[in-house]
Amino acid sequence: MDSLCIVTTGGTIDKIYFDDKSDFQVGEPQIGRILQELGVAFRFSVIPILRKDSLHINDADRELLRATVAAQPDQHVLITHGTDSMVETAKVLKSVEGKIIVLTGALNPARFRGSDAEFNIGTAVGAVQSLPPGVYIAMNGRIWDPFKVRKNVEANRFESL
Repeated sequence: MDSLCIVTTGGTIDKIYFDDKSDFQVGEPQIGRILQELGVAFRFSVIPILRKDSLHINDADRELLRATVAAQPDQHVLITHGTDSMVETAKVLKSVEGKIIVLTGALNPARFRGSDAEFNIGTAVGAVQSLPPGVYIAMNGRIWDPFKVRKNVEANRFESL
């Protein structure tokens, strides 16, 4: 892998807590900071196109993401995305050919101690370097086919259909 293109859409991975508002809002993308702190041995670029909770991502947003990914010269693409509609977005990205696209996110904000963000990002980085062209989801220590996985909201994890 010469370089990795990272496209961010928001989601829990980038959420920050506002004490004065007593709620969470999607903040700046965290993945660039995480990869720099980990000292990765590859070049990467970060393209922030959305800053939304995935429950608010619509068809126009998915088309913008698909077009953005298709327009990148890099073959290896990692997308950070909220977990609630990640599967729907991955299915839309199936139409992009000749790229290895891996979507990942977090069930807890990256800024929180004990967040699954770094683990999921690490899994996604390994996957994007080793899989054949296609679209995949990297969550809970596994690589999933978007057509064979769902988020189990009650258990707060991804599982096979």
